[in-house]
Amino acid sequence: MMTTEIRRRGEGIVFLVLFALTIPLANWLIGHAGTVCPPRGPCLVPVAPGLMAPSGVLMAGIALVLRDLVQRRLGVAASSLAILAGAALVIASAVAFMLSEFADLAVYTPLARRGLVLAVVTSGVAGLVVDSIVFLWLAFGSLDFLAGQVVGKAWMVLLSIPFVAWLRRRDERLGIVPA
Repeated sequence: MMTTEIRRRGEGIVFLVLFALTIPLANWLIGHAGTVCPPRGPCLVPVAPGLMAPSGVLMAGIALVLRDLVQRRLGVAASSLAILAGAALVIASAVAFMLSEFADLAVYTPLARRGLVLAVVTSGVAGLVVDSIVFLWLAFGSLDFLAGQVVGKAWMVLLSIPFVAWLRRRDERLGIVPA
């Protein structure tokens, strides 16, 4: 029993650290990495044929999944504190981050007991739509890259499904219960 509790908390701390790193990395990517970096705009990456998005979209998609995993391991209070700490980093991305992560939290929490994969995917979609709209509007005053933002973040949520499913099965096998 004690071993599973130590494992749950240890993994929660790892997820929390990774979650915290997604915000500065997303901001760095937007200004420094992409297949196209216009002088007065964000660096862009292709997310589907003919569809571009600011490069930070990749980290934002991962952040939505990591937030859910922080809550699963450390609980709602730790997850909420992580959201607030991340929101303090950068203004435009902070507002988008905060609103999208709380949207994710609001959707994930009631669905988590029905199924982890369903909860992560559904809450991720809610969060990525809110994040995309708020960030693009505050940072650039335009929703020109909205479709690319949504698709880029959705790819990251979808790519996380095998890991989330594996984690759920492993938790059941080891007797690790969500916080």
